[in-house]
Parts: sequence; C-alpha cells; structure tokens
Amino acid sequence: MSLYYLIYVSSAVRLMKESDLAELLNQSRENNSRRNITGMLLYKDGSFMQAIEGEEADVRGLLNKISEDSRHQGIITLLQGALQERQFGKWSMAFANVNSLSEIERNGHSMYLKEPFTEDYFGSDPHKALKLLISFKRSYHER
Repeated sequence: MSLYYLIYVSSAVRLMKESDLAELLNQSRENNSRRNITGMLLYKDGSFMQAIEGEEADVRGLLNKISEDSRHQGIITLLQGALQERQFGKWSMAFANVNSLSEIERNGHSMYLKEPFTEDYFGSDPHKALKLLISFKRSYHER
C-alpha cells in the first residue's frame, strides 16, 4: 500500500452559499469514504484549498474528477507526493468555511489566512498551504 497526497487550490465559478457548500461536502464525504480517501477542504472568498490523501491511483482519479466539476476552475496543484502516514486520517473530508470565522479565530489559525488562496501567494512556498491545513487539523482535534 503506497499512500499519496495532493494539495491544490482552485476558484469557485461563483460565490458559494452555505447550502452549496453543504451539498459539495455531502457528495465529497460519501465518495471519499467509498475510495478510502481522507483530507480537508477550506473555502475562503470564492476559493478552495484542499488536501486529499489515499492510494495514489485513487487520489489522481479524484483530482481528474474534481477538474471536471463545473463548480470550480483553475485548479493548481501546490504539493504532491508519497506519504508515510495520513495527516487527515480521521476525516473523509474535514471542512472549514474561513469566511465564517471571526477575526480572532482567523488570527489564531495562521498568518496565511490573510492571503488569498492563489498560486501567486502559495505557489512561491507551497508548504505554507500544508501549514495552514495542519493548523485547521489541530483545531479539529481540540473540539
């Protein structure tokens, strides 16, 4: 068994309402559970950042499916590679809507939340994306 991970950013084709995000999450969690894929999705100001992990063929297949999803565009892979152990193993898809966080909560997570989820910012040092996702992972453990 070879674990693989991938982190990408993309833009929603339109701003997503809570109901849109709930539908997306329900579909993702159901599909990911069937494929033994785990990860985390962040949404902020019309952009997504997502980490997915699982068997390499499954992760790559999911990215292909995501790239065909009409709800978003401009997928940019920031990081990918072999993985020793899952970082988000407890969740078929953990989620945070960054827009709904208070300023205090945003500041408590990471300085990276002040920046847009774009290649311009995260592309220069893609590990910033992983650090941001891990900061949300830690907050889930505390709940």
